[in-house]
Amino acid sequence: MLKSVSLFLLVSAASAGAMAQSPAAHASAAAPAAAAAPASCPALLNQNFKRLQDEAPQNLCQYAGKVVLVVNTASYCGYTKQYEGLEKLYAKYGPRSLVVLGFPSNDFKQEAESAKDIADLCYNTYGVKFPMFAKTVVSGPNANPLHASLAKQTGKEPKWNFTKYLIGRDGKVIEHFPSKVAPEDPQLVSKIEAAL
Repeated sequence: MLKSVSLFLLVSAASAGAMAQSPAAHASAAAPAAAAAPASCPALLNQNFKRLQDEAPQNLCQYAGKVVLVVNTASYCGYTKQYEGLEKLYAKYGPRSLVVLGFPSNDFKQEAESAKDIADLCYNTYGVKFPMFAKTVVSGPNANPLHASLAKQTGKEPKWNFTKYLIGRDGKVIEHFPSKVAPEDPQLVSKIEAAL
């Protein structure tokens, strides 16, 4: 009798141990999948920004695997008409996985005060359909994390509005283009086409 009780307790303890290990086993089995998710999003894009029109938070990981053109924009600049060219690029190459990301900035004192004014100009004047984000700092010690990373990787931070950074599908920077390089410039277009 004592022997059978001891055996029962031993089997119960072993079962309890297996059950106690079971959640841990499930957790460790799930861990590789959870760890793999961030790996599919390059560190450069694994950042959050507020959308221009409604300030809804957006994670740039949604653009992982695409060719990304990052542009700091301004409403009252000699280069503001580049919105037209940027939209044409987006319309032409968007179906092939190019995305243009616009980051309004007042770093050079040429951006509108309110998000509403910036949005009106983008959407109503220039018909912008590519993603636009809330006003941000793109240069200097207070630059947002994306632009700080872009400047670090290229050695070139934005010196003026409409500076462009082209990022490949792998999340690595392909090239930096200064403001004077228009969206339709063959040197930019050829790099985009090669990346696509």
